[in-house]
Amino acid sequence: MLLEKLAEDLKTAMKSKDKDRLDTIRALKTALMNEKIKLMVDNLTEEQENGILAREVKQRKDSIVDFKKASRQDLVENEERQLKILDTYLPKQLDREEIIAIINKTCQEIGASSIKDMGKVMSTISPLVKGKADMASVNGLVKEILSK
Repeated sequence: MLLEKLAEDLKTAMKSKDKDRLDTIRALKTALMNEKIKLMVDNLTEEQENGILAREVKQRKDSIVDFKKASRQDLVENEERQLKILDTYLPKQLDREEIIAIINKTCQEIGASSIKDMGKVMSTISPLVKGKADMASVNGLVKEILSK
């Protein structure tokens, strides 16, 4: 479970006085706990944890873009440090070929053949790749494959 690993890493970060790691782990742990409360469950599934983790990573990436536009290099550096820490908790990311294979298999299984089937394909693929691939990239690949 991710929460257990975070609890251990939080203790280590406290002992080593690693403020960046400490802040990042606390934020991630809070996001996970809030999701548990929102869903009214005792434990999150691995897919749910990965989804939250992916959301936190996306938030950092979006913030980096915004802070660069605002010429706030200090905040960019902080977000990049947090992003590196979050990356250590992400599951192995799927490469382009693996994503394409999943898309092709899904299209065959559900009989998707045109761009009109985009919603069906994405809703089927999402649980399979969430947290393991950037969903914007997956969306682009699905469009590319269905457009052929």
